[in-house]
Amino acid sequence: MRKRSKKYTEAFSKIEKSKVYTKEEAVKLVKETSISKFDGSVEIAMRLNLDTKKADQQLRGAIVLPKGTGKTVRVLVIAKGENAKKAEAAGADYVGDVDMIEKIEKENWFEFDTMIATPDMMPLLGKIGRVLGPRGLMPNPKTGTVTLDVEKAINEVKAGRVEYRTDSFGNVHGIIGKVSFSEEDLLENLNAFVSAILKVKPATVKGDYVKNISISSTMGPGIKVENSFDK
Repeated sequence: MRKRSKKYTEAFSKIEKSKVYTKEEAVKLVKETSISKFDGSVEIAMRLNLDTKKADQQLRGAIVLPKGTGKTVRVLVIAKGENAKKAEAAGADYVGDVDMIEKIEKENWFEFDTMIATPDMMPLLGKIGRVLGPRGLMPNPKTGTVTLDVEKAINEVKAGRVEYRTDSFGNVHGIIGKVSFSEEDLLENLNAFVSAILKVKPATVKGDYVKNISISSTMGPGIKVENSFDK
């Protein structure tokens, strides 16, 4: 049996294992049960009633959190000509085309957190898909990272956009802020994340869509949250 630290045990003792908390109580508790020495992230996990063997029940997309993520995101835009100029003007950290693709391929360069690309650049990116894919960096139209509107995409990423996708068990994970956020800001981000997932409920789902919701801080215990978001 894995031995937990004293801090974790103390934090866990503040949570009633079988209790499902209101979202207001959960947000308060997630701050109180943070045990990391740094400003940890607040994470959400939603267990959904999905059969991911069915294509229409494989969810993938992005959400712009109203209060941001608390993270500084480095953006690389793969584009040419006028779109490259627009990307630079919009505040992209790095802009390029073949030169940046070769830098990633030959130098194993990954000094960025999000990649945005225009549709015409996707065939070129295909040759490094094997290194971008496992890192979750391959641009995708479903998450808004393959687009001609590079300005909008950059602004959304910088403002606090988080991507989500279902795993093989139908779970969705995401970040809704930092422990240092106020309870009000965490609550607003929590509402936005869950509401976005509720909106993309596949029409073929039968029975309850959301099985359970929990939030936790980095290294902290999970806290079950009452599903009152659609009420």
